[in-house]
Amino acid sequence: MTEEALQVFVEGVLNYFRHTADKGVKVGSPYLAEALTPVMHDFTGIIGVTGPYRGSVYFSAPRLLLTHLLLALGEVDTSAENILDLVGEVANTISGNARKAFGAEFLISVPVMVEGTLEKMYTPKHTRCFVIPVFWKAYAATVVVCLEH
Repeated sequence: MTEEALQVFVEGVLNYFRHTADKGVKVGSPYLAEALTPVMHDFTGIIGVTGPYRGSVYFSAPRLLLTHLLLALGEVDTSAENILDLVGEVANTISGNARKAFGAEFLISVPVMVEGTLEKMYTPKHTRCFVIPVFWKAYAATVVVCLEH
């Protein structure tokens, strides 16, 4: 994965958080995940990718970040169902922005949302996964990009 391709996902994160009342999102430097199962938080939205790129993109965040994000977006219902919808929406938006950059052949699935951490997160065997740290308010989240081209 090139630095330019990773930058597409960084921009996707920044674009999503520009829609909130508190636009103070910061994105850390992407790094290579060393474990086979990259970092997961309380809720995760997973997008499968096919076409010239194959693999997955996921957004994972703690409950408190997602609760505050719902409130910042004007939503007062902070139930687990709404949090799951939100984490899927963030993952879908970030991947959708990548599709605009990479072209119509960059095919993305509907999001799969998970509450809790998975014992094993499927990542393609021979694909390096990159972690993009996301900081918003006092919270940290991650975008993980596991794509082979």
